[in-house]
Amino acid sequence: MDLPSAADAFTTHLEQVRRLSAATVRAYRSDLRDLAGAVGAVPLCEVDLEALRDWLWRATQRGDARSTLARRAAAARSFFAWAKDEELIVVDPALRLIAPKRGRTLPPVASKEGLRDMLDERARSAAGGDPVALRDHAMLELLYGSGMRVSELCGLDVDDLDLDRGTARVWGKGSKERVVPFGTPAAAAIGAYLTRGRAALIARAATTSPAVFLGIRGGRIGPRAVYALVAAALGPIIGSDAVGPHALRHSAATHLLDGGADLRAVQEILGHASLGTTQIYTHVSSERLAATYRLAHPRA
Repeated sequence: MDLPSAADAFTTHLEQVRRLSAATVRAYRSDLRDLAGAVGAVPLCEVDLEALRDWLWRATQRGDARSTLARRAAAARSFFAWAKDEELIVVDPALRLIAPKRGRTLPPVASKEGLRDMLDERARSAAGGDPVALRDHAMLELLYGSGMRVSELCGLDVDDLDLDRGTARVWGKGSKERVVPFGTPAAAAIGAYLTRGRAALIARAATTSPAVFLGIRGGRIGPRAVYALVAAALGPIIGSDAVGPHALRHSAATHLLDGGADLRAVQEILGHASLGTTQIYTHVSSERLAATYRLAHPRA
């Protein structure tokens, strides 16, 4: 079997057997196609460690980021480990493949005060009854109140919400289901939108939709529209237009930890498979604590 054919079989395995998310499968497919372009349509057994190192070296010469190199090396290691398990190769050439470690960057976090003022302003705008203003206020409150991903927000159906208990059932990466809590302000904003705004939006569509959040034409809202909303809302607070819904997720996690939440509980709320992923927020909190100390302590 040549490399492109094996790569197709591997990504099918990721999708159908391991049930990884569509975004993860796309990333693996892209990395392996790049590898196939570098080594050519050769038999899989002819790809050796030197060919893999040369592939990463070329990516370095192109100026690819360290995070991209690390991801591609990880994709190659997973692929060749699978190929050996499937007895497509005898020796795994990627066992000793090393890529630069990812640089760790702290995510942007909005201040509690800035978010409070922004959400209060959105609530005042929604009080006029405009369907889009009601929807936007509800989405912002829910993203911050629950820490859910934008894909999870867009995928919400009305039956997934329990406003009395303040919970939402979401499907995260790898189609893993979990229940996330949200607070009273989010519940109130969602209730107002469902009562006064959603029907006006759904009336614009030719067919009905089970989605909670709808676009201006009445269909399920897409991530791009949510990105635009969050960029406009958070840009002035964070000081950058290059922010999206993940900034609200980062802010929710950091503020939970600042308030004394248990790291394991935050991991469960965010739907992280690994506690190590959640631990980056402890670094964010430490940075904020150090900054406060430097500003406030006379001997800092």
